[in-house]
Amino acid sequence: MILVTGATGTVGREVVRRLPPDGPVRILTRRPDRAGDVADHIEVAVGDYGETRSLERALRGVRRVFLVTAGVGGDDDERFLRAARAADVRLIVKLSAAAVTNPGADDAITRWQRRCEALLRASGTEWTLLRPRAFMSNTLAWAPLIASGRPVSALYGTSLNSCVDPRDIADVAVRTLTEEGHEGRAYTLTGPEAVSAAQQTACLAELLGRPVPFEELDPARARAAYLRRYPEHVAEALLLGAEQQRDGAKARVEQTVREVTGRPARSYAEWAADHLRMFGSGVP
Repeated sequence: MILVTGATGTVGREVVRRLPPDGPVRILTRRPDRAGDVADHIEVAVGDYGETRSLERALRGVRRVFLVTAGVGGDDDERFLRAARAADVRLIVKLSAAAVTNPGADDAITRWQRRCEALLRASGTEWTLLRPRAFMSNTLAWAPLIASGRPVSALYGTSLNSCVDPRDIADVAVRTLTEEGHEGRAYTLTGPEAVSAAQQTACLAELLGRPVPFEELDPARARAAYLRRYPEHVAEALLLGAEQQRDGAKARVEQTVREVTGRPARSYAEWAADHLRMFGSGVP
């Protein structure tokens, strides 16, 4: 049995779609109404990282797990790993972040991800770490702006990030969950090239066949925008991460997607073309 957490999220949903239908799969979600129609071989377990009994039920009979946590600074990983050990889970594939490999990154999000990785490595359970760069799908946040003709804005908009298609992350995750030989490995996942927000905007304009204006955010406006959406420690971490990107720390391209799956990573242009309808309608 494979358990997929975060199964209604950006990557988890793609993992569920790609797992072979001949093996039992269970998804863990707090919101079963968001799971949509699931295939007959997929079980839905309702639970929460903070509810030990729900974790025990979800982990019963499970041998491999795709683990996604999002509570920056919290102890969801610790609680889940404790329940997984008790359930005799054999392998945990953990969604982490590429920033953990950067010695210059010392923001709250990266410190938390490093701590979560350390907990997993010390847990006694076999592990595989997936460390993606920014998701290409993050640009779906621009969809309402583009649909209404308003400008897209970004901090350090010409800085480069080797962002990755969530579908590529999912393809690698499925390989690690269904094949042998990935235990004890840490995979940094990127797209085939580093691109800037300004370049992404130009790509969308070309695909849409109409102008998509872009404007540069200054740090003060960016901070205010982050604080409207996130707690202060997360907002500050995002600002520090943007500075790291400005300084070139997120531009390196890896060939890991090709090495694991046997095909090249998808480009931003490919991802954008496949999701163009959302930008035209304004519905991310």
